[in-house]
Parts: sequence; structure tokens; C-alpha cells
Amino acid sequence: MNFTRWSPRLPGTQRRAAARRTDHGTSPAQRGEGSVPAARGEYEQQPEPLPDVPALEGFSVREILGRLPALVAVVYGPEHRVAYVNDAYAAAFGHRTPGTHAADSCPELGELGLFPLMDQVLRSGKPRTVKSRKVLGSGSYTVTCLPAESPKEGGGVLVFAADVTDHAEAAERLRASERRHRETAVTLQRSLLPQELEQPDDLRIAATYQPGGTDAAVGGDWYDVITLGAGRTALVIGDVMGRGVRAAAVMGQLRTAVRAYARLDLPPHEVLQLLDGLASEIDASQIATCVYAVHDPNEGRLVYASAGHLPILVRDEDGTIRRAEEPTGPPLGTGGWLHTSGTIALPPGSSAVLYTDGLVERRGEDIDEGVAALERALSGATGAPQVVCDRLIRSLGVTAEHDDDVAVLVVQHPTRTGPTAELFHNAALDLLGGTEAAPRARAFASGVLASWRFSPELHDLGVLAASELVANSLQHGTPPMRLGLRRTDRRLIIEVTDGDDHLPRRRRAETEDEAGRGISIVATIASSWGSRRTPGGGKAVWCEFALPQ
Repeated sequence: MNFTRWSPRLPGTQRRAAARRTDHGTSPAQRGEGSVPAARGEYEQQPEPLPDVPALEGFSVREILGRLPALVAVVYGPEHRVAYVNDAYAAAFGHRTPGTHAADSCPELGELGLFPLMDQVLRSGKPRTVKSRKVLGSGSYTVTCLPAESPKEGGGVLVFAADVTDHAEAAERLRASERRHRETAVTLQRSLLPQELEQPDDLRIAATYQPGGTDAAVGGDWYDVITLGAGRTALVIGDVMGRGVRAAAVMGQLRTAVRAYARLDLPPHEVLQLLDGLASEIDASQIATCVYAVHDPNEGRLVYASAGHLPILVRDEDGTIRRAEEPTGPPLGTGGWLHTSGTIALPPGSSAVLYTDGLVERRGEDIDEGVAALERALSGATGAPQVVCDRLIRSLGVTAEHDDDVAVLVVQHPTRTGPTAELFHNAALDLLGGTEAAPRARAFASGVLASWRFSPELHDLGVLAASELVANSLQHGTPPMRLGLRRTDRRLIIEVTDGDDHLPRRRRAETEDEAGRGISIVATIASSWGSRRTPGGGKAVWCEFALPQ
């Protein structure tokens, strides 16, 4: 085959050759080379005339293509018959016999997916390129297919392949390193989240965490459920505004701190106040949002505080959606802000949803639109908490390739009827003080525990605990005083409140001491005990007894 004949027909060759012929056929005066402006002076040296430049036809195209380090093959006709392969191509894949079908003699072109591409080039007359395609047992190539006129009918295609194996391997090593880094961050993130959620007596709870897709770095979303004692439960959800291992590590420190502060049984806004200072100490460059809420079964509401986080949503039994609005402070770590607590009703039959921005935030959309979409999905979401979690994730279009982490915490306060309701009871007695308060409290506790059909042993322990707590309140507290008893399907709770905010502590009483043993007795006979300050001033001291299952 005469490649010298083909060369001027390759794209751009005819225009360059014509340009050279035009230049050589034009005199310097016609090209403007002999005219010198008078302002330059008459003695300025004239440029030397350029020597004759040979035309492209004077070079051997076969020799040029043969010496190229890139792989070159030429095929012709709609059947893509082989016309030529250069030395580099033959060294990589072997010699190819001219005239054979490329589909039979050049399987590597099929592995590169070039046959449909060559058909497009023949039809359109425009070049096409594919990047970093791999050939089994060989390397990776970036291939360009160029249209070329052929002396035979149907035209031809010049295939030009550059070996990019080194670049492809380097890119694969980088991707593998990124995958390992991401897997490390995901493993760290999941290990720092609760492995099993605590399940309070009065609530049903489920949570879901889904990391972002492979193109998204792992974030710092977290959630937690903390039982505070006396039937009260703390619910937490937060988001560290960062990516990667560092965000996950900061998240773990904040979650640990929340659990520690929760044991102090502080109001939600005080917990966030402590977290705010800690967040800036951990890493001043990391900012986090958080909601801390406390559920008290005796009050049927959530008391919450928010540090720049999205609002809690509550679904009533009839499907009505309510949004916890104010108060909301700035994110943790900003400092200089006094957080405050708010309340939202959570009656029996209702559900609450706490979530991170990955569930509702979308590129190009206002986040309020995402929250509104979540409200619509929640209004029709029924079933067990885990079912609601999964349904909300699907309804909001969160897939495995989502571009952000997502954490969802669903809390249900079930309505109990029939035999189940018989396992939950409350009883309370206001104490007026005086010498008759202690025997009256013992009689009340004895009657209530007897009506709840507890065993004689648990009955006697409950009466003793109530007596000691009331005696401690009468001695160290101030009115108003109140004795409360509550039973659930798992525990008996005894609580005494009074108007003094001094919290009792357990201490060792000496042999000659006549007092100071009440709290020690309660701590010894009960499963757990604790105390907290109440919002209106005063304190509550409580203890719990685990019921036999």
C-alpha cells in the first residue's frame, strides 16, 4: 500500500501543504517582506530569504509511522480490514497480516471497545478518543481513531494508541489508597457509634446511619440514647462539620463527653453549654451541630436544646406534623452564647424524628424544601421505628451513592391498652411535713405496692426505700414535698421531690453517728439511685428496683 499517496489525505495535511505551496509561489514583495517603513531608516539590515522547505510528500510516511513509539494501525472499509501496523504495534500484539478482518486478527481492538468507535469515525468523518482502556495481559492505552481517505471504497481509520500503563497503575494505587483511607474512616465512625441502642421502658427507638458514597468522604454524624434513671431518657444527634478520620475522631470525643455530662442529669441547655466549651478545646477549626433532648414519661414531652441543628419533627397519632422551632443557638465551638431549653409535647401515640442534614440537604435546593419533604414523608410513615427509619431514607432518595452521611433517630411513645397497660402504673402523694409525714408515706407506699401484686420481698424493700428517701427529704429538704411511685414492665421507680436544691451524696457513717445512713441503705438495696435538680428549683432523689422477668 502506498502511504505516501495516503499522507496528504489525512486530516489537515492538504491545508498545510497548500499553504506551503502558496508561500513558495509568492514573491517576498507580494508577501510584504521587502517593504520597510521609512521611520525604520534606510540602513536597517534586510532579513535573509528563507530556504526552500520540502513538502510533506517528500517524507516517507511509512518510515515515520514505523518509528513512532506509539502503537499505530490502519484499517480500511466497513469491515475494518487491516492495512498496516507499525513496529510498536507488532511488538505489543504481534504482526498482523494485511487484508484480514480486524475483528479476527486483532482481538485487542475488541478488548479496547474500538469497533463501534471506528464505525462512528467512518460515518461521521470525525476523530474519536477513548482514555485509559485496559487490554488483558498487556497494558492500558489511550486510543484516538482518525478518519483517513482510502484508495479503496469505504474509507479508512488510523488507530493511534499511547501506552498509559504507568499512569493507570499510579491512578489505581491512588484509588486503592483512598479506598483504604475511607474504609478506615467508616470503620472508625461505626465503632464510635452505639453498637446497640438502649431501649427505655416507655419508648421504642431505632436509628440508622449511612455513610456517603464512594466519592464522598466520611463525615462526623452521630446519635445516642442514654437512660438517665427514674424512667427519663436522653436523646442525642449531632454532626461534625468536617470530613474524614479527623471529623470521626472529634465526633467520638463529643459523643463520649455527652454521655459523661448526661450522667450529671443537667438540663439540656447546660449540657450544650459544657459541650460548646469542650468543642473549641478539642479543635477550634471543627464546628459541630447538636440536639440534646430529654424525655420524662411523667410529663409526656421532650425538653430539648439545639446548637445550630435542624428542628425535631413530631408526628401525632392522626398524622399531624409539628416542628420544634425555637430556641436554637449557634453551632458548638463558636462560644459566646447562652443556650436555652425548649419543650415539645410527645404524648402517647406520637413519634419524634431527629436527623442530620444529609437526609434533607440537596445541591441547588433550599434546605427548608428538604425539611418540608421529610414532613410529608413522615406524615404517612407508620410501623415499627426501624421501618419508619428505612421508609424515610427511601422517601428522601438516599441511596448508596449519596453524597453525604445520613443519621436518623426515630422515637415512638406507644399507646398501651389491655394487658400491656396493666404493667404501667403511677401513684403519687403530696407530703405536708410534720411528724405524721413519714408514717403516712410508709402506709401509702405499702398499700400501692401491695395493689401492684409485688412479691413480699420486693414489697418490703420498696417500703424501706420510700421511707428512707422521705426521711432524708424531711430532714434536709423544704416544702413542697412529694412521693411518687411508678412501675413499668421492667422496674419499680420510687422518687421524692422537695424544694431544696442541695443534692444528697452517699457518705460513710461512723459507728457513733445517729444519722447519715439513709442514702447508703437505699444505694445498697436498690438496683440504682440518683438525684437531680428540678427546673423550677428544688431536687428529686430516686431509686430503681429491677423486676423479675
